[in-house]
Amino acid sequence: MNSSTPFTLPALRKRSKRIAFSALLMMFAAFACEAHAQDQTAVQALTQSKQGKDAQKQTAASHQVGELSKDEQIEVKAQRQNRMEVKSGGNLGALGNKKGLDVPFNVRSYTSALILNQQSQTLGEVLMNDPTVRTTLGYGNFSEQFVIRGFPVYGDDVAIDGLYGITPRQLVSPQLYEQVQVLNGASAFLNGAAPGGTAQGGNINLEFKHAGDTPLTRVTGDYTSSSMGGGAVDVGRRFGQDKQFGVRINVAGRSGVAAIDREKRHQVAVGGGFDWHDRADRTRVTIDMAYENQGVNGGRGGVFLSGVTSVPKVPGAGANYGQPWTYTELNYIYGKLKVEHDFSKYLTAYAQFGGLGGNEKGNYGSTYVTNSQTGAGYNGAMYVPYVQTNESTQAGLRSHFNTGGIKHEINAGGSGLWEENASAYALALTRQTTNIYRPTLYNASQPETYIGGNLGNPQKNNTTRLWSLFLSDTVSAFHDRVALTAGFRYQAIKTVAYNYGKSTTSYDQGAFTPVVGLVVHPTRQTSIYFNRIEGLAPGPQASGQVVNLGQIFAPYQTVQYELGAKYDIGRFSTAVSIFQIEQPNAYTSAIAGTSTSIFSVDGLQRNRGIEFTVNGEIVKGLRFNGGTSIIDASQRRTSGGLYDGNRSIGVPGYTINGNLEYDLPFIRGATLTGRVIQTGHQYADNLNKLRVPNWTRFDVGARYSFVVEHKAITTRLGVDNLANTRYWESAFGGYLLQGLPRTFKFSVTADF
Repeated sequence: MNSSTPFTLPALRKRSKRIAFSALLMMFAAFACEAHAQDQTAVQALTQSKQGKDAQKQTAASHQVGELSKDEQIEVKAQRQNRMEVKSGGNLGALGNKKGLDVPFNVRSYTSALILNQQSQTLGEVLMNDPTVRTTLGYGNFSEQFVIRGFPVYGDDVAIDGLYGITPRQLVSPQLYEQVQVLNGASAFLNGAAPGGTAQGGNINLEFKHAGDTPLTRVTGDYTSSSMGGGAVDVGRRFGQDKQFGVRINVAGRSGVAAIDREKRHQVAVGGGFDWHDRADRTRVTIDMAYENQGVNGGRGGVFLSGVTSVPKVPGAGANYGQPWTYTELNYIYGKLKVEHDFSKYLTAYAQFGGLGGNEKGNYGSTYVTNSQTGAGYNGAMYVPYVQTNESTQAGLRSHFNTGGIKHEINAGGSGLWEENASAYALALTRQTTNIYRPTLYNASQPETYIGGNLGNPQKNNTTRLWSLFLSDTVSAFHDRVALTAGFRYQAIKTVAYNYGKSTTSYDQGAFTPVVGLVVHPTRQTSIYFNRIEGLAPGPQASGQVVNLGQIFAPYQTVQYELGAKYDIGRFSTAVSIFQIEQPNAYTSAIAGTSTSIFSVDGLQRNRGIEFTVNGEIVKGLRFNGGTSIIDASQRRTSGGLYDGNRSIGVPGYTINGNLEYDLPFIRGATLTGRVIQTGHQYADNLNKLRVPNWTRFDVGARYSFVVEHKAITTRLGVDNLANTRYWESAFGGYLLQGLPRTFKFSVTADF
């Protein structure tokens, strides 16, 4: 059913208009200032020599050599700016921005240079570089969700500058962000409870782009097989006598047919980052605003297993068993305001507020396999409109002072989040027969006659209210060689489930989540650390095609212990850690003897593991990013002990990543790249009977920076899945996600 859906609810419509109008005004003002402050090119006259033609030739030759030297410098600078870089450290919420070596947590940051040069089109493609992260799709849709330390991170629970609730919840355009940061482990104290109920094994944080000291005008054109074209514009300027004002505008988009047969995608992203600081740099204000539109038509989704005793063989790498009538259309307007003020060199106050208005709709068709030998099965169909309105805020104080030979850093503050969503659905009760190896394609879905809610005007379905207070003290001694962090956060969670406007179930609970972390520096370049930290989240809500759709489960806490060591000399860093996390186990499973599924929370999932990461320049011109993660994810305390000791669904025993870049010494500006990704076997069921084989994928690429008219040009060619390997990439959630086929990517970037 393709009923039209209003773009927003009345409240959301008002907010969206105000946000969009403000963004247009600020963008217009920025470009007006840009035009007014444009640098004037001075033309210098050359004095003719009186020494004749020979002297003139000598002058011309000298001038030519000088110009060549300038172009060489531009080439070298362009190649250096394009280097793969993974920084140790990032935004740690309540503790602020920290260097990785100095904190009792494992955190890394992937930069915009890596995003640009790998031609990443989604957040999942950026995180494909991380050996501790794997990406899958949401239940019955095309949203990306991530797995860290064996636990999920939904798109709802990805933060921006430490704020939850303001990130597009299904697909994220990475072109708008300066850094993508990954924190391994529970983080309830650092960031508060995630509104979607995930992020218990790790946290993902995004940082918007802002103007640097050097003016930037960058234009990129790109092509992705089989026939997808796109481009991006990135402009940054600073204004004022002391460069107090900064403007960064990013526009990116692409459209066409993806490498998967018949799968069409489109994407538009517009972002503006505006910042100001006073001359003494004591007060700092930033405003970030963005709009994203993404869509998928005829996409290849997940494969659900119904009553089978084995995992089906993988179809052709580019095969598409999705139906041509399926689609999803996503629109988001979001942004934030942040203010910081230094009362003195010992005390800083900060506050930020953000919001998101989202409108989604889609006709989703899940593929069910009932015979794993022949690939026979059927399609389900469900139309879902979804409207979301979120507001998020955070404020606090940071103070540092000495008492004798002891240094203190106090962090105190609070956060709040208000989330409201409205939805409806129309479900087809009859099925379309198909086969994942020889799909039967239909021009329309079966009649979606089982309707819940108002499709034309979705009513309130769920509200979440989160607020918290936190306090910590980091005590350092012996010239900062030993640092002990202790603190807590009190988190209150109130969730109400509605039957399309009428309240049905709710809970209002609170909990303390303490943290203890210790860092010891044997040398200035090394550290040994320990932490004991907890996670807290609203209980999950049953979603997808399940019989208990909309049911909300109680909040749950996780407990993590971690011990690790780090080495960081700036250009090169490495870290190793061992950890244990325990959390209630939530999953979707088929109901025996029926064609339906149920979402439930049963027992405990205990994940123990070891992680090893390496990032940086090994020798001059050779850079590496990668590592491994080994996880023992076992189920415990399940009902009747039925699954005790079995591996948790969709958690591989190990993951390995290796990224290499090599600057060719005999061709200035040329770089070769290569990547290998390997994932161990997984299970798609709690009984561990449905075993998904391990898989390995190879990617290669090259880029070349050169100069035209004193402007740097960079060309890039990449091939993902070079061998066109067919594999089941993930079984997380109990359904199968097939890996992407061989994909060619080409782009050209010019810096003006």
